[in-house]
Amino acid sequence: MKNNNIVLFDMDGTLTEPRGKFDTELLVLFRKLVKYADIGILTGSDYNYIEDQLMKVIKFSEIRFSLHVLPCNGTKYYKPPKYPQDNLELVVENDMAKELGESCLREVFQIITRLQADACYSEIPLTGHFISYRGSMINWCPIGRNANQEQRNKFVEFDKQTGFRNRMATALRAHLSRRCPGRIDVKKGGETSFDIYPSGWDKTYALKHFKDRVCWFVGDKCDPGGNDYEIYEFLNNNGRAFKTRTTLETGWIIKDEIIPRLEGAT
Repeated sequence: MKNNNIVLFDMDGTLTEPRGKFDTELLVLFRKLVKYADIGILTGSDYNYIEDQLMKVIKFSEIRFSLHVLPCNGTKYYKPPKYPQDNLELVVENDMAKELGESCLREVFQIITRLQADACYSEIPLTGHFISYRGSMINWCPIGRNANQEQRNKFVEFDKQTGFRNRMATALRAHLSRRCPGRIDVKKGGETSFDIYPSGWDKTYALKHFKDRVCWFVGDKCDPGGNDYEIYEFLNNNGRAFKTRTTLETGWIIKDEIIPRLEGAT
């Protein structure tokens, strides 16, 4: 029997390989988990990426009736459907332009495009779709979101050897602190990109939707600078946050840590 719990999962690196499909071996564990708690997908990606990567869960699994989808750090919120013929229902959608103002938003785009121009002189692969404006968040991917897996792997190795993203993040934060001081946060998104959003719109924003519930979290970017850091630190104080490194480890966490504790609470 469920006891007012919801377990929030990051997506890339937690439930899927980066930009990969849902690890269906986790579906068996999800079916056990929903006996005790609802499930939330909390990611910096927008809904279209989540739908593509988790199609089997969102469209075809009975789990969808206990599934909360929280794109863009939870600044968008899709509730579970009530009836089999229904889709998940969008009930919250925040607007970065309204929060920052048109002038500040234009400054952000100007800074990113200048840094992207600088990135073109480096040795990174270049594809296309460098900037993705998601309404409540901007995702900047210096190699382009059109990159294939081979190009992504090449960039990841280049980044490890040179600290490319760390340098770009430092430069981006420095520019933003001068042009829109104290108003914008920058985090590494996944393996190749940056998430840029109004200050305070990190993944703890999702907790606003579940004030009357007991929240848990599993993610892979839980160290300082990662986009899971704030919510991990907040919920870890109560022992309800877990850091994973692979989808396999996520399965172990569900099976050996979360489900036994939820069973004990029923």
